[in-house]
Amino acid sequence: MAFKIPLISWFDKNTVKHLRLPFSFFLMPVFLFALSQSGEINWINTILAFLILHFLVFPSSNGYNSYQDRDEGSIGGLKHPPKVTANLYYATLLFDIVALLSGLFISVYFSLMVLLFVIMSRAYSYRKIRLKKYPFIGFLTVFVFQGAFVYLMASAAINGIDWPFLFSENSIICMVVSSLFIGSIYPLTQIYQHQADKNDGVISISYKLGYTGTFLFSGFLFSVAVLLLFYYFSLKQQTTALLIFLGMMIPVVYRLSIWFAKVRKDNVNADFDNAMAMNTLTSATMNLYFLLLIVNRYGNWF
Repeated sequence: MAFKIPLISWFDKNTVKHLRLPFSFFLMPVFLFALSQSGEINWINTILAFLILHFLVFPSSNGYNSYQDRDEGSIGGLKHPPKVTANLYYATLLFDIVALLSGLFISVYFSLMVLLFVIMSRAYSYRKIRLKKYPFIGFLTVFVFQGAFVYLMASAAINGIDWPFLFSENSIICMVVSSLFIGSIYPLTQIYQHQADKNDGVISISYKLGYTGTFLFSGFLFSVAVLLLFYYFSLKQQTTALLIFLGMMIPVVYRLSIWFAKVRKDNVNADFDNAMAMNTLTSATMNLYFLLLIVNRYGNWF
């Protein structure tokens, strides 16, 4: 009789799909932003933290959310989500345990930050708490923890636990900018799920704002983020970095404007395909921009 390893059996095809590993690409800009603005880089800890967050913590959060929601319609990263089984719950639990233990190799503080992130992501989805069902509390949970808190976690791994650096004026500005960027994207990822969310007892921030309000709100947060970046780069005397950012964001703004115009004509255009295309373009552009800043640390071109 063949010997079966239970842990491996948890990762069936449906479970792997619900972990939505490619979705971590959309959360990568915050980590790269932290890396681009770091002091002395501990590359071993940096790589380990990147793997922990993007291949364990974020996929676990995605999977647990799927386990609680049991969506039948499109969700972020999955147009046709498969059936959810108990394997998904066990897989997310394993990922969390491995993430917490791995985080200890960086520092106890980093591991505790991972624990807090996991707790909040569970509270966001768990049926008996379900922060996501409240439009403003749900939004603020994502705004803070996927933005500023991820930036803080990344910085704590990259630079070590240097509290004056982690909470310096520059770092606080970057944390706020990270949250503003996440906050500008998040409502747009909910725009095609209004009815599905409502049927599940969830009133999203996008549903509250409506289709037009969602675009205006996202545009406002993005604009505030750019203004803060202008202030930040002015402090560092790196205005060229801001000009490059504005130039690279032109295709994103153009694509968003076209989508907005289509939605105003017909709400049917507020669909999964448009939302994911917008999310992919935005994340790819920002990832490329922050990679450029990282490379510039060594070339000092601007």
